[in-house]
Amino acid sequence: MKHVTVAGSGVLGAQIAFQSAFHGYTVAVYDVNDAALEKARPTFVKLGEAFKKDLAATQAQVDAAQARLRFSSDLADAVKDADLLIEAVPENAKIKTEFFEKLAKVAPAKTVFATNSSTMLPSAFAAATGRPEKFLALHFANEIWKHNTAEVMGHAGTAPEVFAAVVEFAKSIGMVALPLHKEQPGYIVNSLLVPFLGAALSLLVNGVADVETIDLTWKTATGAPVGPFRILDVVGLTTAYNINLNAAAQDPARGKIAEYLKTNYLDHGKLGVATGEGFYKYR
Repeated sequence: MKHVTVAGSGVLGAQIAFQSAFHGYTVAVYDVNDAALEKARPTFVKLGEAFKKDLAATQAQVDAAQARLRFSSDLADAVKDADLLIEAVPENAKIKTEFFEKLAKVAPAKTVFATNSSTMLPSAFAAATGRPEKFLALHFANEIWKHNTAEVMGHAGTAPEVFAAVVEFAKSIGMVALPLHKEQPGYIVNSLLVPFLGAALSLLVNGVADVETIDLTWKTATGAPVGPFRILDVVGLTTAYNINLNAAAQDPARGKIAEYLKTNYLDHGKLGVATGEGFYKYR
């Protein structure tokens, strides 16, 4: 694999693209229109600064990574050379399905498709890809240059050689590759993290305690450096909203959480660290 396309220039999409470019891959960044791509460009500048601060990267290394990036709102153009496409579009089943159906019509036969979905199973989208044997999940945690996990999870139809190739790709971009042997909603990280964050949100929404008290409780009792609401601000409240909204049909309490997030935060542009304010304010 030499050429990577990342579909979605949001928080994780930008990180995946920059991480791949930093480690020598030629990367095309795709989003639905030029306005979205222009909005994302400052994120790549900030990522360069973060790599210098946290990884002691040199300016020359950052410049080289930036030079390996290109941007396109034309999906056929963005994927024309791709050996691997990593999907990082919103956590919404309908949007993902429509994206893969569109992608299947324009991607080269060689291209392996991977979804970065944090909660959905690859088998749910395998048919839409038109190449189920070349499709699997490759899930990254936020701030991937520091929290460098890469969960690799196939479905029943994923070819073993494709699975192995994606594991090696993950290692090649500085990740700790974590193979999963069967499909699991939430993979490993989110099987642990999502219930934890959901419990914190339930305490807040039901009026048991406020944000600061819940975070203080967790930090004091466990020695953790941050509490659940600081984590939610980093993850992004839009992602938290989508996860809870998707689960609302089975659990009405999750719908209550989704509505709380929308009314009190999303509707006011308070999406977390990315916008300078979520549960907390950031410079």
